[in-house]
Amino acid sequence: MSTGGGRRPVVAGNWKMNHVSDTALAFAQDLSAASGFWGGVDVALFPPATLLMVLHRVLAGTGVRLGGQACHQEARGAFTGEVSVAMLRDAGCEHVLVGHSERRALFGETDAVVRAKLGAALVGGLNPVLCVGETEQEREGGRTEAVLERQLATALDGLDATAASRLWVAYEPVWAIGTGRTATPGMAQEAHAFTRSRLGHAWGAETAEGVPILYGGSVKPDNFGRLLEERDIDGGLVGGASLAAADFLALVEAAAPTV
Repeated sequence: MSTGGGRRPVVAGNWKMNHVSDTALAFAQDLSAASGFWGGVDVALFPPATLLMVLHRVLAGTGVRLGGQACHQEARGAFTGEVSVAMLRDAGCEHVLVGHSERRALFGETDAVVRAKLGAALVGGLNPVLCVGETEQEREGGRTEAVLERQLATALDGLDATAASRLWVAYEPVWAIGTGRTATPGMAQEAHAFTRSRLGHAWGAETAEGVPILYGGSVKPDNFGRLLEERDIDGGLVGGASLAAADFLALVEAAAPTV
């Protein structure tokens, strides 16, 4: 695989609302047993919040990073059912997803809310994974770049270049998530290149070159390698293919740099 700008490839698994303790432990044990072979790849899991502490214990020393699937923008308060940045850090997290398309579409998170959560993550010591992407209607209407421009401009507003060293961006075409449809490598590369150009507009081209941009949208072992050949695709934010250890490890193997 190939990434530009000296960026390390990233394989991040978003379990969404899947797994309980026994299946999560089995997965973690398989992952731990194989942890020696993925040098050069950043591997991360985003499990349900109920599983974070147990996975943190089992995966200690493997190099696997843990992240929350969402956080609240306030540090504390009367927000029943929500999880704060401090709570995620206490459970062993290094990262948190911000602005995932399902949070935007199903839970009403606006661009302004996403910006607030991104800021809370940075202030609270978590490294955010900013998710952006267009719906099928927006793509068919030729508005992909306009949507990315809007989402990125709001999310990055007021942030200086020091935030770039802690940020991953995930481009997830909403029409490809969980549908079995995947953007062609060329389509994905166009969106990734545009996203990097917007990062460059905010922080300068050199800084933008250091930010990993992941692709998310029906990533599987049989299409991942081809996606990674594109210059600006630095890894994957993976849903369904991250639920079985064998599939997830196949993705990690595909991302591992070849000597």
